[in-house]
Amino acid sequence: MEERACCKTTRRTEEEKKKLIHRLNRMEGQIRGLRGMIERDAYCTDILTQCAAVHAALHAFNLELTERHIRGCVVRELQEGKTEAIDDLIGALQRLMK
Repeated sequence: MEERACCKTTRRTEEEKKKLIHRLNRMEGQIRGLRGMIERDAYCTDILTQCAAVHAALHAFNLELTERHIRGCVVRELQEGKTEAIDDLIGALQRLMK
Protein backbone atom coordinates (compact mmCIF):
# COMPACT_ATOMS: atom_id res chain seq x y z
CA MET A 1 0.00 0.00 0.00
CA GLU A 2 1.22 3.46 -0.88
CA GLU A 3 2.46 5.60 2.00
CA ARG A 4 1.49 9.24 1.91
CA ALA A 5 4.01 11.83 3.02
CA CYS A 6 1.55 13.77 5.11
CA CYS A 7 1.31 15.14 8.59
CA LYS A 8 -2.45 15.59 8.79
CA THR A 9 -4.33 13.98 11.61
CA THR A 10 -8.00 13.67 12.47
CA ARG A 11 -9.25 14.03 16.00
CA ARG A 12 -11.95 11.50 16.74
CA THR A 13 -14.14 11.19 19.79
CA GLU A 14 -13.66 8.14 21.95
CA GLU A 15 -17.04 6.88 20.70
CA GLU A 16 -15.96 7.25 17.05
CA LYS A 17 -12.70 5.41 17.75
CA LYS A 18 -14.55 2.68 19.61
CA LYS A 19 -16.99 2.11 16.71
CA LEU A 20 -14.26 2.03 14.05
CA ILE A 21 -12.00 -0.24 16.10
CA HIS A 22 -14.95 -2.55 16.78
CA ARG A 23 -15.52 -2.89 13.04
CA LEU A 24 -11.82 -3.59 12.47
CA ASN A 25 -11.75 -6.19 15.24
CA ARG A 26 -14.73 -7.99 13.68
CA MET A 27 -12.99 -8.02 10.29
CA GLU A 28 -9.81 -9.30 11.89
CA GLY A 29 -11.79 -12.17 13.41
CA GLN A 30 -13.38 -12.90 10.05
CA ILE A 31 -9.95 -13.04 8.39
CA ARG A 32 -8.70 -15.44 11.07
CA GLY A 33 -11.83 -17.50 10.40
CA LEU A 34 -10.92 -17.63 6.72
CA ARG A 35 -7.43 -18.85 7.55
CA GLY A 36 -8.92 -21.55 9.76
CA MET A 37 -11.28 -22.60 6.98
CA ILE A 38 -8.32 -23.02 4.61
CA GLU A 39 -6.41 -25.00 7.24
CA ARG A 40 -9.44 -27.28 7.74
CA ASP A 41 -9.91 -27.74 3.98
CA ALA A 42 -13.37 -26.17 4.09
CA TYR A 43 -15.52 -26.32 0.99
CA CYS A 44 -14.74 -23.56 -1.54
CA THR A 45 -18.19 -21.98 -1.60
CA ASP A 46 -18.21 -21.80 2.19
CA ILE A 47 -14.92 -19.89 2.05
CA LEU A 48 -16.29 -17.61 -0.67
CA THR A 49 -19.33 -16.89 1.49
CA GLN A 50 -17.03 -15.87 4.33
CA CYS A 51 -15.01 -13.73 1.89
CA ALA A 52 -18.21 -11.94 0.90
CA ALA A 53 -18.89 -11.21 4.57
CA VAL A 54 -15.39 -9.73 4.97
CA HIS A 55 -15.89 -7.65 1.84
CA ALA A 56 -19.22 -6.34 3.14
CA ALA A 57 -17.66 -5.49 6.50
CA LEU A 58 -14.80 -3.62 4.83
CA HIS A 59 -17.29 -1.78 2.62
CA ALA A 60 -19.31 -0.72 5.69
CA PHE A 61 -16.11 0.46 7.41
CA ASN A 62 -15.09 2.49 4.34
CA LEU A 63 -18.55 4.00 4.05
CA GLU A 64 -18.63 5.06 7.70
CA LEU A 65 -15.12 6.52 7.57
CA THR A 66 -15.85 8.34 4.30
CA GLU A 67 -19.04 9.84 5.70
CA ARG A 68 -17.26 11.03 8.84
CA HIS A 69 -14.45 12.44 6.69
CA ILE A 70 -16.84 14.42 4.48
CA ARG A 71 -19.00 15.70 7.34
CA GLY A 72 -15.98 16.57 9.50
CA CYS A 73 -12.65 17.07 7.78
CA VAL A 74 -13.84 18.17 4.34
CA VAL A 75 -16.49 20.58 5.64
CA ARG A 76 -14.02 22.09 8.11
CA GLU A 77 -11.32 22.53 5.47
CA LEU A 78 -13.76 24.08 3.00
CA GLN A 79 -14.96 26.50 5.69
CA GLU A 80 -11.30 27.43 6.19
CA GLY A 81 -11.01 28.11 2.45
CA LYS A 82 -8.90 25.02 1.76
CA THR A 83 -10.49 23.92 -1.52
CA GLU A 84 -7.77 21.31 -2.07
CA ALA A 85 -9.87 19.18 0.29
CA ILE A 86 -12.08 18.42 -2.72
CA ASP A 87 -9.13 17.10 -4.74
CA ASP A 88 -7.98 15.04 -1.74
CA LEU A 89 -11.46 13.56 -1.37
CA ILE A 90 -11.71 12.74 -5.08
CA GLY A 91 -8.30 11.04 -4.92
CA ALA A 92 -9.33 9.00 -1.89
CA LEU A 93 -12.57 7.94 -3.58
CA GLN A 94 -10.69 6.94 -6.73
CA ARG A 95 -8.36 4.75 -4.67
CA LEU A 96 -11.32 3.18 -2.88
CA MET A 97 -13.08 2.36 -6.13
CA LYS A 98 -10.15 0.58 -7.81
